Amino acid sequence: MPLRSPSDTLTAAHDAGLAKATGRPLSKLVTGSILAGAYIALGGVLSIIIGYGFPGLSAANPGLQRLLSGLVFPIGLMLVVALGADLFTGNNALLIPPLMKRKLGAGAILRNWCIVWAGNFVGSLLLAYFLVYLTGLTAKAPYAEAVASIAAAKTSASAGVVFLKAIGANWCVCLAVWLALSGRRLGEKLLACEVPVMAFVALGFEHCVANMFFLPLAMMQGADISIAQMLMSNILPATVGNIVGGALFVGAAQTYLHSRD
Repeated sequence: MPLRSPSDTLTAAHDAGLAKATGRPLSKLVTGSILAGAYIALGGVLSIIIGYGFPGLSAANPGLQRLLSGLVFPIGLMLVVALGADLFTGNNALLIPPLMKRKLGAGAILRNWCIVWAGNFVGSLLLAYFLVYLTGLTAKAPYAEAVASIAAAKTSASAGVVFLKAIGANWCVCLAVWLALSGRRLGEKLLACEVPVMAFVALGFEHCVANMFFLPLAMMQGADISIAQMLMSNILPATVGNIVGGALFVGAAQTYLHSRD
């Protein structure tokens, strides 16, 4: 079957967003949110193991680490899309079409975003602690140094820079979600997740849910970062930037361009 047209993709996004905001019991929304956070964290640890596993080659080829990390990180979004989990950054775009068509109110959207954001954080923390920290996956060189370096870079940038990089990250992520909705087969959906997400990782943009994994893991491994610093220097400005990138640049833009109304 051919890909969906832009208008048909918008209809699919509208229906998906409406279902996510109104069609699920709270228990299922929370469970789906925790799983999505764990899926993104899985992509995060894989991007460390693969991307930073060739320090000699990467030293001579600076783009290699970014390429390798970018190639494997999208497994998280692939699982979210294929299994129907609830990802805060994806919902930033998906809930906008029903808002613009007056099928959802702002209160329902804020409720969904808050619950999913918190659930994503819980899932990321659980995977970071139980499957990475306790197992020692990143405890030795070169991975321990990589985790510390990632955290230092993410918490040393200004909030304005993090905000701008976060717009870019969720523009890419939500474009991937939108492209996946245009596909009908699993292979089409997986490819749609791969390319835009690989781009945001390789470019070094900021994704708040991914950082809910990277920064706590660094703190577990001894990084000198406080909870307040983690939130104020990165996760909160990244959250705001992700909302702008997903809601405005994808959800609102696609609804304006392709609505039949």
